[in-house]
Amino acid sequence: MKRPSPGGTGARLEVAPMDARRLEYFLAVVDHGGFGRAAEALHLAQPSLSQGIAGLERELGVPLFHRVGRGVVLSDAGSELVGPARQVLRDLRSARSAVDSVKGLLRGRVEIATMPSPGVEPLGALTRAFCERHPGVTVGAEAAFTPDEVVQQIKNGSCELGLIGAPEVPNPPGVEVRELEAQEFYLVGDTGLDLPADEPVRPADLAGVRLIASPPGSLMRRIVDDVLAAGVDVRIAAEVAHRTSVLPLVLQGVGSAVLPAGWVPLARRAGARIARIDHPAQLRVSLVGRAAPLTPAASAFRAVAREHRPVDYLASGEPG
Repeated sequence: MKRPSPGGTGARLEVAPMDARRLEYFLAVVDHGGFGRAAEALHLAQPSLSQGIAGLERELGVPLFHRVGRGVVLSDAGSELVGPARQVLRDLRSARSAVDSVKGLLRGRVEIATMPSPGVEPLGALTRAFCERHPGVTVGAEAAFTPDEVVQQIKNGSCELGLIGAPEVPNPPGVEVRELEAQEFYLVGDTGLDLPADEPVRPADLAGVRLIASPPGSLMRRIVDDVLAAGVDVRIAAEVAHRTSVLPLVLQGVGSAVLPAGWVPLARRAGARIARIDHPAQLRVSLVGRAAPLTPAASAFRAVAREHRPVDYLASGEPG
């Protein structure tokens, strides 16, 4: 095996079967934060795991972890190995998937890092279309909360694809980007909220409304802050970091919320009232992916995404 270069992340590893298993052990310790939890996740005795890591360290000639009390932290060499190790294991899975594809059995797994709102839509529509076409493939969605987190998960090999929702289409180096849709924003309230039937909600219409807001920094919160800056008498009843908590709080009558259009079908089916907000902001949703060749499963998902067309979410679902 070639040793990873001490000064960069572009190491290339020539891997025998046992080496691949040791790399799997190494990444398990990294991902689970210690030998004990890694051994449990691998269904392996901890001494066997420790021996595998020790063998990998002997082969590379460098320590991969520093033992601190009962825990471990990555050494500099270990940090350099994480990305190449993920790539090696992904390439092995890609090779197996390619063979399965030739046999007409597209199997495997595609990992997607997604921000919260794109994780509702268009992830739902994309996953449905993908699973209908490739029922043997599992879609794994990993959480990310900023565009930088999505890009980092792609670059470090944790995921091959990502969904980003931001005011502008991102343009990170080394990553391919495709815009999928632009979502307007809506006021979502419980059944007792009086909303205009056919007109957008103006900021002045929100006087006296209790709002459930995300913490400062998000595009949703920026719209709320604009309403406050206009001198409209609204009150922030709750500040919620987790998007999945917003709609339940609305349905409990805590307040109303500003949400992107992708939430509209779900909110309507849950019985919420919906009205578009008169605000120029849009959540621009993009699919991002590795610039390097993708596994067959990820390539198939990207092909489905390329066929995606913007959806009129206001026309989707049953009216509340």
